[in-house]
Amino acid sequence: MTTPLWTRAEIASPCTRVCQIHPETRLCLGCARSIDEITAWSRMSDAERAAVMADLPGRSAAPAARRGGRAGRLAR
Repeated sequence: MTTPLWTRAEIASPCTRVCQIHPETRLCLGCARSIDEITAWSRMSDAERAAVMADLPGRSAAPAARRGGRAGRLAR
């Protein structure tokens, strides 16, 4: 039987390694966290991370409606 020489407890994370911030919602398209949440993740307590993870299913990282393409740009 071998014993592990080095182990560490991994911090639970919703990261899917699709790291792109949507310009309108300012949320990550992969995990729906904000930049502030991503930055502070390793310093958050277990309770704080659990609260963010509980909130994620209700978030939409990208708007469902189309922006209008060329007609939308011209209208702005």
